[in-house]
Amino acid sequence: MDGLSIIRRFAGFVPLRRGTVVTMTGGTPTMNDKALGTRFHDLMEVVVRWLPFGLSRVVAPSLLGFALINGFTFGIDLLLLTAFRSGLGLPVPLAFTIAYVLAFGLSFVLNRALNFRSHAPVGPQAGLYAVAIAINYLAFILGVGSALTEIGLQYHLSRIVAGACEAAFMYSVMRWIIFRDSKN
Repeated sequence: MDGLSIIRRFAGFVPLRRGTVVTMTGGTPTMNDKALGTRFHDLMEVVVRWLPFGLSRVVAPSLLGFALINGFTFGIDLLLLTAFRSGLGLPVPLAFTIAYVLAFGLSFVLNRALNFRSHAPVGPQAGLYAVAIAINYLAFILGVGSALTEIGLQYHLSRIVAGACEAAFMYSVMRWIIFRDSKN
């Protein structure tokens, strides 16, 4: 399949048609969630092929998909962090925690359906994901993020630094442990 035909297939990706159902229950996928994940993956393959400097040989489509999805959910995380810290005046650790849990829940759903296209039972994957985000949370969010804030770095910047650390950890865990059944 050439790049243009993949882009044409992807054109139906957004917006979803009225009545489209995307399930996250595992087992046999419905036509709509399978097509949605396939379209997303096809687009990531096309974009990876266009990467300069030989990067197309080392960047997996799932890495690009992870970067896009988690870049989006990280933006949501920062928005929520701002609302909880500056808007509601919550303490930094509590604001980090609430924003983190909400954003990572969204990340799990989007990565499972679109990026890794997993149809394994969701329960065990959610359990593994919970362990991974607990480790990630303690090491990077509270550890790095709160420590940097305590030494005087502005809380948004400390969250961005912690986010860079957690990205490498979470991609590795999602690709090789949580969604190891994926079609990548």
